[in-house]
Amino acid sequence: MKSKNTALRIALGAVGGIIGTAVLFSALTANKKLFPEDEAPLREDPGEFMVETAENAALTKKEQTEVPKIAEMIAANVLHFSYGASGGALYALLRPKAKNPLLEGAALGVASGYNYDTLADDLASVIEETGATDAAIVGFSMGGGEVARYMSRHGGKNVSQAALISSVVPYMLKTEDNPDGTDRATFDQITEGIKQDRPGFFAGFFKDFYGVGLISHPVSDELLEASRNTAMQASLKATLACAEAFATTDFRPDLASFTVPTLIIHGTSDKTVPIDAAGRAAAKGIANSELIEYDGAPHGLFATHKEQLTSDLLAFMSRK
Repeated sequence: MKSKNTALRIALGAVGGIIGTAVLFSALTANKKLFPEDEAPLREDPGEFMVETAENAALTKKEQTEVPKIAEMIAANVLHFSYGASGGALYALLRPKAKNPLLEGAALGVASGYNYDTLADDLASVIEETGATDAAIVGFSMGGGEVARYMSRHGGKNVSQAALISSVVPYMLKTEDNPDGTDRATFDQITEGIKQDRPGFFAGFFKDFYGVGLISHPVSDELLEASRNTAMQASLKATLACAEAFATTDFRPDLASFTVPTLIIHGTSDKTVPIDAAGRAAAKGIANSELIEYDGAPHGLFATHKEQLTSDLLAFMSRK
């Protein structure tokens, strides 16, 4: 049965830059094998950090997959570059030919699964595996859509409270029946910016993300740099696919499935996910919801308003 491993997708997507370089190096030095029998696996017990979903078994060292020659050639030429900077070249060159799942995953991100049905299924697997009950689930930004899809696709199983923070719910794309949304052209510009110059794009993106301007500077330069570095570690494929998912997924049909108390927090100066089509619209569509607007707060209010956010979440969860 084909499937994905939740931790594999997270590791090779969100931290793909680190693993990518290591795997490419292994491809050149391990007799054209990955994880040969006499070499220890990444961890002694993958079960300690992996939760398998219903679609895919975790890859192990025993698979002994051959590394494609094209991958060796690319690795020899780009290994000395930072993975984040060379990701575009790896994406273009490896995508048509690489067949090694570990190598391709590290360079490109797991091949599929960057959609909200899969993300919700992953969340369901985590909740089931951990035995969580009476849980409060909190989704920030894109993660709000995962909460919404879990509530509809899995009936909100074992969830007693939900929170949406700077969330993309219910629908970001501007359409005839969603006039407060964002124009498709804006998302196309984001895609093009990521493809052409990811470091440059994220440098500007995170200034808007945290509300940094000529006068306003609510976060440190170090946090801006750390955020950009984290974003650069994600695979190009995962970044583009996730951007498309949160831009185009319509969660309005999911709103009726919120049958638990729901807290919605959104900044009035959010340039990344404007409040009218998001927080305010979600509050209108979700029964038994409470909207708290942070006056002047940007998208990344978890950093700019962390004490207020922490206080509001704790107060909400204490109502159980």
